[in-house]
Amino acid sequence: MNLLYDEQLDGELPEIDRDALIADLQQALPQLQLLHRREDLQPYECDGLSAYRTLPMLVVLPETIEQVQTLMKICHLHKVPVVARGAGTGLSGGALPLEKGVLLVMARFNRILEVNPEGRFARVQPGVRNLAISEAAAPHKLYYAPDPSSQIACSIGGNVAENAGGVHCLKYGLTVHNVMKVEIITVEGERMTLGADSLDAPGFDLLALFMGSEGMLGIVVEVTVKLLPVPQVAKVLMASFDDIGKAGQAVGDIISAGIIPGGLEMMDNLAIRAAEDFIHAGYPVDAEAILLCELDGVEADVNAECERVKAVLEQSGATAISQAKDDAERKLFWAGRKNAFPAVGRMSPDYYCMDGTIPRRELPGVLQGIADLSSEYGLRVANVFHAGDGNMHPLILFDANQEGELERAEALGGKILELCVAVGGSITGEHGVGREKINQMCSQFNDDELQTFHAVKAAFDPDRLLNPGKNIPTLHRCAEFGAMHIHNGELPFPELDRF
Repeated sequence: MNLLYDEQLDGELPEIDRDALIADLQQALPQLQLLHRREDLQPYECDGLSAYRTLPMLVVLPETIEQVQTLMKICHLHKVPVVARGAGTGLSGGALPLEKGVLLVMARFNRILEVNPEGRFARVQPGVRNLAISEAAAPHKLYYAPDPSSQIACSIGGNVAENAGGVHCLKYGLTVHNVMKVEIITVEGERMTLGADSLDAPGFDLLALFMGSEGMLGIVVEVTVKLLPVPQVAKVLMASFDDIGKAGQAVGDIISAGIIPGGLEMMDNLAIRAAEDFIHAGYPVDAEAILLCELDGVEADVNAECERVKAVLEQSGATAISQAKDDAERKLFWAGRKNAFPAVGRMSPDYYCMDGTIPRRELPGVLQGIADLSSEYGLRVANVFHAGDGNMHPLILFDANQEGELERAEALGGKILELCVAVGGSITGEHGVGREKINQMCSQFNDDELQTFHAVKAAFDPDRLLNPGKNIPTLHRCAEFGAMHIHNGELPFPELDRF
């Protein structure tokens, strides 16, 4: 699908003299790799959400901060929009390029600049893979906590842009909780530091504001992350349930018992079968749902917590509880969960990965709601959850070769997100809004809130040149979206503010 941006940008994308821009860039940056032939641009037409595709006008691959600064100054002078891209693993169309814009690819910023075991931090360039940070810190018995399932490939700059999480974010937090400082280049080419080497910095907390801003406020060129000691011991429990609602209730029961696991993940039967067929992790394929609960820390404490969690799971209706017998089996249990997405991909020609967040107490009801929507739209849904913090990833299975199935999958995904909002949740947890969820932003936020978002954007980027058309909808778009979603004269979720 080739998305047009005119509706979101109010038709204001400027006419750009492409040849003049190329000439200026080549003169000012003769060493910069610049791609402009169609066959060279094709690999960059989408991110991980491959249903949305747009061929960029130009692709640039800088290698130094000075090149990025000069590039931004020239683009600002020409009023050319710029979209930053990392590893391209994003799942919300956040790095979708513009037909009338430059795609700034940061993949060559891939060096680990410093690992400081005494200060427990690492300085890295934005193109460094998430997992590579932990690999570099391992000799010092340290690691970087946020671990999205794509950590083998995703880059830390993209993690900052989307405020990525992972299976261990329940206990150790998201990217925003594990980054101390970022160096950015503004839309005008100015270099700025947000955050500090200390635990706090004077002035406004612009670092937290920048996290999850999806490339709309500046270009990340360096990140300082916190490193944590590798836990002395980690043990994983796997609990099986004959009812998915009971598994959802068990999540809340564990947390209410005062136990904060290192990771608490949930998978339904469809996801279990897919992962077991792919990874052979020892999952019970006849279970309606499983919970994976990891407890880490000092061995005596972990052993005691394991017994407490087993008791809670039994009271919550678990039909079977097993504990990984060694570290190899523990990693195998997690391998099944972390490979759930590609595993489900083997069951269907295409799948659409959603990302929403709900209060933990709403898990059973939302799961039933998803099942009802799945039946209504005639599409299977495999559910994979960061259950401990309520971050859900329903995977909608469809076949894009069948006429209308992609559109039906998108509609079903939108309904799931609106369900999340209706129960007090959010339309995203860690994948970002990007291009994918921009309509559902109208369901979650009222006009005053959206105007505040636009004001923040204008403070950093008054000409809307950084990743335009993403994340924040116009009020006009929300009015149209509201009109589109009136059925039989009634709005869904009437208690929510509308335009």
